[in-house]
Amino acid sequence: MPSHARPKPSRVPRALLRAGLVISAAGAALAASGAATASAAPAASDLATDTGAAASGLTGALLHSAAGGLGPVKNLKLDPLANTSVDPLANAVSTQIADFKPVGTTLLTGALSNGAALKDLPLVGTVTRVLPG
Repeated sequence: MPSHARPKPSRVPRALLRAGLVISAAGAALAASGAATASAAPAASDLATDTGAAASGLTGALLHSAAGGLGPVKNLKLDPLANTSVDPLANAVSTQIADFKPVGTTLLTGALSNGAALKDLPLVGTVTRVLPG
């Protein structure tokens, strides 16, 4: 068989092989720690006798994890250009008809252009108070 017809062996870079080995070892370590945690959990018969405490613990864990996930979202600054000279929401337009109160866009965009978070908005802020976090 001529040398040009022979398939060339595939060469995988050594760094890629090492990275795969590290990821595999990390996965095995996580699986082992998960198995150790599962074996340290109370038996099912213990949980069956006190379902109120188990439900309370589950609810507490759910609320705690939801607070950890929703808390930063509620406090996140929505307009990254707030309080800068290039903020497009800082451009306000207003008008007044006869003796009526003036109406402008600052009513809607004022809170955002001042750097408000989701919890600071007029209508949405009251809704976000019921969310944990």
